Amino acid sequence: MLWFVPLLPLLAALVIHGVGKRWPGDDRGRAVLTLAGVAITVATLLLVSIAVTADWGGTYRWSSRIVLSLGMTSTSAVFAIVVPLIAAPIIVYSAYHEASPVSGRETVRPPVGLVALLTAFVGAMELLVLAEDFVTLLIAWELVGACSWALIAHEWQKAGNLRDAAWAFLVTRFGDLGLYIAAAAAFAGTGSFAFADLAQLDGWRLDVFVAGVVLAAAAKSAQVPFSPWLFAAMSGPTPVSALLHAATMVAAGIYLVIRLHAELSAVAWFAPVAITLGMATALAGGVVACLQDHAKKLLAASTSAQYGLMWLAAGAGFPGVALVHFVTHAFTKAALFLAAGIAERHVGSYSLNAMRLGRLLPGVAAAAMVASLALAGVVPLSAAWSKEKIVTAAGHQASWLAVIAAVAGGLSALYATRFQLLAFGRGRQDRTSTASSRSGHSRAEAISLYLLAAGTLALSLLWWPGVGNSLADLLSVHFPKTKLWELIVSLLLVALGVGLGALAVRREVSSQQSETRIAMADWLGLPALTARGADAVMMFSHGLARFDDRAVDAGIRGSARFGVWLARLGERRGEGAFDGATSQLAKGVDWAGQVARRAHTGQMHHYYTGIAAGLAAILIILSIGALL
Repeated sequence: MLWFVPLLPLLAALVIHGVGKRWPGDDRGRAVLTLAGVAITVATLLLVSIAVTADWGGTYRWSSRIVLSLGMTSTSAVFAIVVPLIAAPIIVYSAYHEASPVSGRETVRPPVGLVALLTAFVGAMELLVLAEDFVTLLIAWELVGACSWALIAHEWQKAGNLRDAAWAFLVTRFGDLGLYIAAAAAFAGTGSFAFADLAQLDGWRLDVFVAGVVLAAAAKSAQVPFSPWLFAAMSGPTPVSALLHAATMVAAGIYLVIRLHAELSAVAWFAPVAITLGMATALAGGVVACLQDHAKKLLAASTSAQYGLMWLAAGAGFPGVALVHFVTHAFTKAALFLAAGIAERHVGSYSLNAMRLGRLLPGVAAAAMVASLALAGVVPLSAAWSKEKIVTAAGHQASWLAVIAAVAGGLSALYATRFQLLAFGRGRQDRTSTASSRSGHSRAEAISLYLLAAGTLALSLLWWPGVGNSLADLLSVHFPKTKLWELIVSLLLVALGVGLGALAVRREVSSQQSETRIAMADWLGLPALTARGADAVMMFSHGLARFDDRAVDAGIRGSARFGVWLARLGERRGEGAFDGATSQLAKGVDWAGQVARRAHTGQMHHYYTGIAAGLAAILIILSIGALL
């Protein structure tokens, strides 16, 4: 029965893509598309809810050794619920935000292909989080990667979009190799691909398994050094960015870490590696976001940083904290991406210095403020609760680690404040007038944003006494107890971050940026460093190619020339000698034949004479032998 959960959106996506092209290119067509997309996601959500309460499962026997299986754990249940919950308002938003004009008419064509892909994305992610074996997981993992590539390259006519989609796809594909290695190690050590048998793994196979999972998860969740692929993914439409960052592609990595945490933590080196990766990404992503002027890239760097905090919590031994932060971050980040898309529709650019739309869009600005304050970690909003738990979890490893986590939280406050004040602050009147002359946004887009902001507010109940403990019991996880000094330091750094963010906005009076800042905003120059490394590798490769042509191939070409020379020599001399010998042999045979022919005259008395002479010679020889 559990197979219905992923199959419903996957099959529905095919139907939407096939039938949706016949829908009218007006408001009715967009309304039908919206209803279809929302109906599928809501139905998926209902199926998940039933599956959780009824304890559904699903198996399919591929062969005697391979069984595809689905199951429901507390972690997979949370992800399976959040994915359609976030996707539903995003699909509504995409149906109105991403509409293309119909040639020759004022109407616009509903984005049927985009909504179909988003629906398939939901199905692929549901299959991923419900998988109970590596074969099923790999199938879903590949589907998620393929959907992300297609969605990033959705507007393929725009210059560079296909290149960016390929870049994001190839970087994550490199990490995907780790998952294949982990699956192979699991099968070699247990004879099975099932998660339930992973407890049998030990020795070097367990180390290989953990290394493979860490590589795959780090690449998918955009941890350093894989983080720059998120900027390439920003070429996709705004709703794609929202779903990819909030609940699907990037979330797949941290899901794997949380789901397999028991097996991963059995290796002593996993904790320090996860903490180091998370800490480095949280700090690097925070600095990059603080320097970014592109609204979507700021939010992308923020996503990498927030998932870094989740890695930090998992490495510290509290996967439940990472799970809750995933939920709070999903609503917050999806809302901010939708707000950024609405702002872009008004100013025609994602440049933050071109926005400041607070006067023109007070409702959108208010909803974005809720999400921005939550991202900043301002109490009593939802993400602030989970962020403080991450600081406490880090403190269980070391006090200095808690301070670093708090510093990362302060950076979150700084870039969240920058985003809010630059995008939806109160700017000069001339900017407002210019923005009001553009097409603007629809009511459906605003409602989608409001729903996600409302979800952020609803999750703020985590601060209510007793709610956290009840949630821990429900999810069968453990939350660390907050220490007073950690809370005070964390809140002080949040306040400092908000203040510095406001001060930075006051000084950002021009869109002109120094080359150093531009390089730092592009992942601290990591892409440029990667490009230089690639250039060095290419130069070395070209050198090897020249050596191969001049040295290795020279010997081969010399051998070929020597063979040709021998052939020509044989043609000039050897062939004449062989032909002469053959001719002499033929002449000798001809002479022998002539001699033999003389003996055959055809006259019988000659034959008798020869026979008599022969007999006489034999008798003489025998007589002489007898006398001797």
